[in-house]
Amino acid sequence: MKQKKIPTRKCTGCGEMKPKRELVRVVKAPDTKDENGEIISAGEVSLDLTGKKPGRGAYVCRSRECLNKAIKARRLERAFSQAIPQEIFDKMLEEIENG
Repeated sequence: MKQKKIPTRKCTGCGEMKPKRELVRVVKAPDTKDENGEIISAGEVSLDLTGKKPGRGAYVCRSRECLNKAIKARRLERAFSQAIPQEIFDKMLEEIENG
């Protein structure tokens, strides 16, 4: 029987390729636009523990160290092409520690 391929993703903190299930997805929701296509508000950045939220995703290991590395090197901000407020990072750290 053919063995099933396990999808891998790169952690934005440590840069290692790991199985998708071992990582936490950080997602930027799609921007909301008006009828003319003008951006009304930028999408919100949040932690996606289920891996099913719509939007642009980046992956981080389930450790405080990797998230801190990604924050310090501004890798998540680069991945989403927008500045991310500190309170969102604080909430993400809290969810990783508790979850």
